Amino acid sequence: MQNPFENALVQLEKAANIMSLDKNIYEILKYPDRVLTVSVPVKMDNGEIRVFVGFRSQYNNALGPYKGGIRYHENVSLDEVKALSFWMMIKCATVNIPMGGGKGGIIVDSKKLSLGELKRLSRGYIQKIWREIGSDKDVPAPDMYTTSQIMGWMRDEYEKLLGHADPGVITGKAIADGGSEGREIATAQGGVYVVRELAKRLKLQPNEVKVAIQGMGNVGGFMAKLLSDDGYKIVAISDSKGGIYNENGLDVKAVFEHKKQTGFLSDFSNAQNIYNEHLLELDTDILVPSAMENQITIQNANNIKAKMILEMANGPTTPEADEILAQRNIIVVPDVLANAGGVTVSCFEWEQNNKNERWSEEQVFIKLESIMVQAFNEVWETKEKFNITMRAAAFVKAIERVAAKIKI
Repeated sequence: MQNPFENALVQLEKAANIMSLDKNIYEILKYPDRVLTVSVPVKMDNGEIRVFVGFRSQYNNALGPYKGGIRYHENVSLDEVKALSFWMMIKCATVNIPMGGGKGGIIVDSKKLSLGELKRLSRGYIQKIWREIGSDKDVPAPDMYTTSQIMGWMRDEYEKLLGHADPGVITGKAIADGGSEGREIATAQGGVYVVRELAKRLKLQPNEVKVAIQGMGNVGGFMAKLLSDDGYKIVAISDSKGGIYNENGLDVKAVFEHKKQTGFLSDFSNAQNIYNEHLLELDTDILVPSAMENQITIQNANNIKAKMILEMANGPTTPEADEILAQRNIIVVPDVLANAGGVTVSCFEWEQNNKNERWSEEQVFIKLESIMVQAFNEVWETKEKFNITMRAAAFVKAIERVAAKIKI
């Protein structure tokens, strides 16, 4: 298994070389500012105490408070959390929002916990880290297997310990608890703004562009609907159980209806059933991996036929595969740009909470579009300037911003 933090450091080194980064700043950026490891004792429903291990990595706050989700998963590790906090620093700096990089996690299979146990675990974790977070210090959010309900418990526990309200301490809250309008579709909506800019740069007409989408969750599902509404031809969609393909385009609304009725994508009329592996290798214009990490690897990178890849999942392409795609002149719009709509609207939620404001969904998306378009154009221009990939360009642009704020 590849060490994600080692991958992150390879990316940092590559960008540092391209931009001739000051060696002192490079040295600072190789390490997180602070990493917390905590033990969280939880009284289980049977009366026994179980101890869960949790982490919070605060990578860099040169641009603003640390920002990043908390995940509940049995494979959470210190190196994973450090890597994710590094990538959050890059992502926030790529889209130029006033936030740094953070990430948290607990080693747990949350599906095996009762609601009461989950609540006690979530509150217990905050009891261990509360002095290190706050709307002016570190702002967590939901991630894998954490929800707006869990964020609500965490915020409540934090405010109890703090002794006063601080609604901006956590984002990804329910609307009723101070969450932002538009947050549910923000990641996909940000991705759509990026696709529009890419189409302008490459002079593509939406109705001539074939798109394959891996993943039908919150991100992939909304991408399919929004791109279809924009006139793009969605030729393939998959979920964890398999996928469907029609080279002339799928009726996206009917696909969703079919999945709702049957629970599966397979056996949709006018489409052939395909596996996820097959979807990745289809002859399409844009491939949108929006499921898990490490989907495009050294094993399949030479079989990718898409002209462009829009990374809506985090880390769907391994570094080795990235090299192969670059040699084959396949444009990869990296995750730190493509899926940054989510963290951008989280930043908006934090801003609304701190200013005691409520923005409409329309206001949120006007602001989001402006930020995503600007970031895309800056990354594209950096790519052209150095003759590098879009991923390298995003890292160069982000590290430039962070480096300018680091005081040596």
